[in-house]
Amino acid sequence: MPLSEGQSAQTTRTFTRADIDALQRLTGAPDSGASVPEALINGMFSYLLGVDLPGQGTNYLKQETEFLADAPLDEPVTATVKITRLRPDKHLVDLATTCHTHDGKLVARGRALVLARDVAGAFA
Repeated sequence: MPLSEGQSAQTTRTFTRADIDALQRLTGAPDSGASVPEALINGMFSYLLGVDLPGQGTNYLKQETEFLADAPLDEPVTATVKITRLRPDKHLVDLATTCHTHDGKLVARGRALVLARDVAGAFA
């Protein structure tokens, strides 16, 4: 399916203490206490960009994220990516990124820039 401005994708996940422990074992990251580490929130954006929008073959070029509030453990958080600009001549896609708690509190917002050259039919 061709990409279009305004198109979006989202995923919801509930992170647990086990997720935090696994992250610490893998990276040596400090304990985040009772909140979801920023790396896991950014990982949700990476997942969406590589799997859903634009999808497989996407090359991540840049991400900027501003963290505004803690995301509590054991509660669902929803990450969303939304296309804000397409540059077909360069195969570039600009996206807005947001993450909210289940009750609507904004946890993070930012933007991402990806190269979608290898995504079949992206700019048809």
